[in-house]
Amino acid sequence: MGRIAELLGDTRPVLSDGAIGTMLQAAGLMPGASPEIWNVEHADRMRVIHTSYADAGAQLLTTNTFGGTAPRLALHGLEDRVHELNEAGARLAREVADEFGVLALGSMGPTGELLEPLGTMTHDEAVGLFADQAAGLAAGGAHILLAETLSDLGEARAAVEGARRAAPDIPVAVTMTFDMNGHTMMGVSPSQALAEIAAMDVELIGGNCGSGPDEIEAVMVIMSAERPDGIMLLAQSNAGLPQLVGDEFRYGGTPDVMARYAVRMQELGVDVIGSCCGSTPAHTAAMREALGLHAVV
Repeated sequence: MGRIAELLGDTRPVLSDGAIGTMLQAAGLMPGASPEIWNVEHADRMRVIHTSYADAGAQLLTTNTFGGTAPRLALHGLEDRVHELNEAGARLAREVADEFGVLALGSMGPTGELLEPLGTMTHDEAVGLFADQAAGLAAGGAHILLAETLSDLGEARAAVEGARRAAPDIPVAVTMTFDMNGHTMMGVSPSQALAEIAAMDVELIGGNCGSGPDEIEAVMVIMSAERPDGIMLLAQSNAGLPQLVGDEFRYGGTPDVMARYAVRMQELGVDVIGSCCGSTPAHTAAMREALGLHAVV
């Protein structure tokens, strides 16, 4: 049994939380502002968001660190605060996780840079960026590191290597986004992603984000049929796509829609089921009820 399987326990599926960005915007994050700075400047509001998801039944609480690598933080002049902001984000999620007896999932999103040969970033440079982020997440107490929303298998390798360099005792999970006709933006298919990431000795693999439940279902149908022994699957679908309603964007995936998606993922044998952009604790609660899971006490 792998380390993630041990952490998750014997009951399947495990329910992860939903969107952090959507909740931050509702709490007052301005367009173009840094989400990660809220880990230190608005820690009270971040704690409320994590608690809301735990109250709704989430067994994995995701850190507010999706853009926590130096290139992403540099967009806000925060590139010299990588360790601080990631540690703070992990500590907030871990504190709430400990209160509810659940787990903290350390989010590591794409760097926003292209690796060679398509771009100028080298593999070693990418490894270093992810290692710096992982060190902060480890210091804050993340139970699992999740390299998520990736399109490039080269970046996935760098993320896994960087995480293991900085935090060898913390297991790593990987998800990719298959939002281009069943492939990632870089042309990776679900079958290729599953095989190549499993070869990195990653035990929890899946898909996230994208256009909604139908897209994730197509990915999970393939992965569930082809997964090697010992590999667990993770699905985190967007709540549909944003649509302009009046003067604001709203996602079409209601809690009922996401509840049906959760049941379909359960039927496919997906081990960890959650949601992504556009979702809220209301979506998580509906998914928990549909899956027949008990609320976290």
